[in-house]
Amino acid sequence: MSTQTQALQARFERLRSNKLFETLVIAIILVSALMIGVKTYPLPPLATQVIIILDWGITLFFLAEITVRFLGEPDRKRFFHSGWNVFDTLIVVVSLIPIEDSELALIGRLVRIFRVLRMVSIIPELRTLLNSLLAAMPQLGYVMLMMFIIFYIYAAIGSTFFAGINPELWGDIAISMLTLFRVMTFEDWTDVMYETMAVYPFSWAFYLSFIFLSAFAFLNMIIGIVVNVLEEEHQRQARQDALDAGEPTLLELRDEIRSLRGLIEASRK
Repeated sequence: MSTQTQALQARFERLRSNKLFETLVIAIILVSALMIGVKTYPLPPLATQVIIILDWGITLFFLAEITVRFLGEPDRKRFFHSGWNVFDTLIVVVSLIPIEDSELALIGRLVRIFRVLRMVSIIPELRTLLNSLLAAMPQLGYVMLMMFIIFYIYAAIGSTFFAGINPELWGDIAISMLTLFRVMTFEDWTDVMYETMAVYPFSWAFYLSFIFLSAFAFLNMIIGIVVNVLEEEHQRQARQDALDAGEPTLLELRDEIRSLRGLIEASRK
């Protein structure tokens, strides 16, 4: 790489790391999100034309921004090793395709909606949150499976005993599971309980035990798993930042202390 190319790459790297540039990108993403909301209202033709022009301007800005990030990458071959870079590039490239008046207009509008997700790729804290959720999915999967089993058992019991009381809520197992979801979210669940208690006075035990298992036990387990993984992700990010900054890691410090101890013991002999 020539000296001129290195200087240009360093300039783009400083630009993409500039806080003012990052703030501008976030502001443009927010404007794009607001435009998506404005489009859902009936607008006069002039306002529609202005929004179309602004939309193309935002797309071109995103194209310039992704180009700056690519040119500012020290190792450009590794730029697309990041899933976020691939996502951002796909969103920008698809936004450039003129499909507004074609059969793919719906896809074009959906892509522009997903541009709001670029906020996650820009803000490190949001990336940490999303990475934590993805990392927690294997553990959450087992909890969700257990919750489904509990839902299924209680739905079968509810359909067996309460279908004759209110078929709209307990007519079959699928409807019963939707009713139980309503109970778990506390959406007028007492009305459902009092209706069955008129026939089965002790049916309150059915609802209270289900709420304890689903709303209290399993949901708290989910929260605990997410918080634990989030803490681990913060620690991993802190270690990575320390490595990037050239700071010694804990293992390196232990090795240095061990070597110093060996030198002290050797000098005493």
